[in-house]
Formats: sequence, structure tokens, C-alpha cells
Amino acid sequence: MRTSRLILSVALVATALVAGGGRSLALDPEAKVDPDAGSLELFSFGFKAYQRGEKLEAFEALRFAADKGHPGARWKLGKMYAEGDGVPENDYEAYKIFEQIVREQDDDGGGFPNAAYVSSAVVALADYLRRGIVNSPVAVDLPRARQFYFHAASFFGDARAQFELGRMTLHGEGGKANPRQAARWLKLSADKGHVGAQALLGHLLFEGRKISLPAAPVRGLAMLTMALRKASPQDQDWIRGLQEEAFSLASEADRRTALAYAEQQMASAADVVSTKN
Repeated sequence: MRTSRLILSVALVATALVAGGGRSLALDPEAKVDPDAGSLELFSFGFKAYQRGEKLEAFEALRFAADKGHPGARWKLGKMYAEGDGVPENDYEAYKIFEQIVREQDDDGGGFPNAAYVSSAVVALADYLRRGIVNSPVAVDLPRARQFYFHAASFFGDARAQFELGRMTLHGEGGKANPRQAARWLKLSADKGHVGAQALLGHLLFEGRKISLPAAPVRGLAMLTMALRKASPQDQDWIRGLQEEAFSLASEADRRTALAYAEQQMASAADVVSTKN
């Protein structure tokens, strides 16, 4: 995932700055895991091994680094267990690791770069509490899941947490439904580029009634159309359903205006990316 690569890259920059110019485990492909090495060096070694596809060696190095308290190593171990990436999938083991990351966060929220790990761990815990883990003590607990999403959404400004919190608040999962508040969370997430939030906010704006606002069919349909074009395969079906429903209800004039606006916005975004590159 893009977020995973970003978090790991940030930590590796810190590792390089601390390690200095000497020869290290991470720079020597022939080196073996040294459990007595420092946590930063072990983490860097584990990440390099992971990049080479040597996941068992990566897991061993990351485990040693995690035992020495490195938050990035703990986070990566949690992700590996959660996704069955190089190790047998074990959601409960992942849950315990993410819980440890959150429990041991600094009072100031972790600071840089730990905040990224803590935020991701909080969202992962919320996901698990939302659906539960079979054959484990972790049962479905929607109120706690909503609280965890709220923490990540408000304290860390996490876009996915804002989306999930908005969705739970919209449908009354884990607490009272509040469509207006849900729309606020969705807008925060949508402004950060979260495609699901853009789609759901577009759906709410299209009809307006649920959030006590005048209907905005052009803006809503345009947002749904742009979200559908940017959606990942796992999100395309539900976004397509909302987009097609809005398209069928919109007037011909609103359809033309919305599609033209969506095309213009997509073209402008592409131009910005091209200019930066």
C-alpha cells in the first residue's frame, strides 16, 4: 500500500541519519541478523530483506527490533500478520501488536515519526473491533470501534478514519445517527483525496435531504463520477451503484453539466500531476 511505503520510508530516513556512514547490516546483503544490533539497524536490515523478498529473514530482524521497542518494526509485524504476508495470517496476533503500539504511545501522540505508526494502529484496532476476530477474545464492539475511529480522525487527522467515522455516524453504527456530522467528517476525508468519502459525500449532496441542505445534483453527480473513475477495484461496485442511481434521477441538463465538470476537474488534476513530474 502507498501509506505503508510512506511510513516505512520515513523511518528509513531516520535510520540512515542515526546510523551514519559506517558499514552496517542493512547495507551488506551477505550479513545475517544480529540480535544484539540496535533497533534502528535491525529495522533497516529487516526492511531491506523484505524488499529482496526474503520475508522470513525480514520477520526475524523485525521481531528483534520490535522486542527492542522500535515502533516501525512492531507496526510492520502487525501488518504482516494481518495480511498473511510472509507469515501465517493471524488477526489476533496482529491485534495484540497494534494494541501494544497504541498503549505505549507517548503522551504527546508519538510525535514524528511515531505518530504515523500510532495512527495506523488505531485505525487497525477500530477495524477489528468493528467486525470482531473469530476464535479470539476480540468481539464485535461498535461503540469502541467508533471511539477508535474518532481518535484517529480527530487527533491524527487520518483520512480513512474520517471516512469510516463518517459512514458509521451516517448509519448510526455504534451510536446515534447524525447525517450532518457524518457529512462534515466525510468532507474532511474527501478533501484529503479519499475516494470513498468523495463518493459518499457526493451521494449525500445529490439529494441534500439527509443532511438538511438543498439538493445539489450537479455537484453530487460530478463527485460520484470522479470517485468512480478513481476507485480501486474493491470499491468500484458500491460506488458505481450510487453513481448510476444518481445519473438515472438527474435531469438531462444536470447530467451534461455534471459530466462536463467532472471531465474538467479530472483534466486539471492530471495537468497538476504532469507539471509536478
